[in-house]
Formats: sequence, C-alpha cells, structure tokens
Amino acid sequence: MINIFGKDQEQEIVRLFAKEDSRAMDALFAEYAGYLSAVAQRYVPREADMHDVLQESFIKIFTRIGDFEYRGKGSLRAWLTRVVVNEALHWLRSGRQLLFADTDLERMDLPEEPPPATDTLTDEGLARLIGRLPAGYRAVFNLYAVEGKSHKEIARLLDIKPDTSASQYHKAKNMLARMIREQRKKEERL
Repeated sequence: MINIFGKDQEQEIVRLFAKEDSRAMDALFAEYAGYLSAVAQRYVPREADMHDVLQESFIKIFTRIGDFEYRGKGSLRAWLTRVVVNEALHWLRSGRQLLFADTDLERMDLPEEPPPATDTLTDEGLARLIGRLPAGYRAVFNLYAVEGKSHKEIARLLDIKPDTSASQYHKAKNMLARMIREQRKKEERL
C-alpha cells in the first residue's frame, strides 16, 4: 500500500476517525481490506461466507473504532485482526460449523507425521489446503499456528477443553501434511 499519510499511517487513520473526518473509513478500508480478507478467508474459505464475515467485521470496526486506544505502530492492525477473527469464530459457532469431538485424548496417543517440505507450494496453494481442513481443525490450526494463541486461550474462545484444542491441532497438522504430500505427488505426475 502507498503510504499517503507519512511515517505512521495507523496513527493518522485513528486521528481521522477521532476528528470524524470523512476520509477515515476510505483510508482504513484501502489500507486493510486485502489483509483482513485474507484473515477472514483463513477461517471461512467459502467466498460468499467470507464476504459476510468481512462485512460484519467492518460494521463492528467502524462502529467501535472510537473505543480503540492507539498504543503504537501495529496496534491498529492487531485490533482489526482480532475483530475479524472474533467475527469469523462467531459465524462458525452460530452456523454450527465447529464440531469437536470433546474427548480427553492425549496428543501423545496420536502418531506424529513428519512435516513435508512446502517449498514447492505457493502461499495461495498452502492457504487453499488449509481452507480444505474441516472447520474445527481449521479454526484451531489458525488460532494456534497463525495467531499464536495457547491451547488454554483457544479453549476459552471456542468453549472446548484445552486437550480438545491440542488434539484438533495435532489432527489438523497431520491432515495438512497428508494433503501437502498428495499435492506434491500430483505435481510430480504432471
């Protein structure tokens, strides 16, 4: 993105909102729409549903930005990300998309698949594979591997046990490894 405001574009966007400047929404949307679309799509890969999540997210962002407290570079982006992730999780829960086997299965009981090399996959290709994971696996995988949440935090967010989160992550990782291997085999045959 071209930085039209100078060094700290985030701070300038927040300032525009505080002044109720008509350019504020356009500036925020222009700067973050692509990034936030990618965040939403990690959780909700079907395009029409992702657009619904994104629309609801922008409504919340624009109505609640007055409550946002700027804390330095990156804080606006982090807040926007949190809004979109929470909205995506809300959408998944409300549509009963997140189905978890609530077991006390220990991660150690599951065989570990060695991770395959991903050097032949593009970022888009990897994102497509992650999008094919079952919704529960995908949500836990994204929260743990991308957002950096602990299994205890994920358990609170998704109303599951920490062991269920760990188990879902382990299964997602193994399924993703298998999908990457299958993709590589397809490419080798071509």
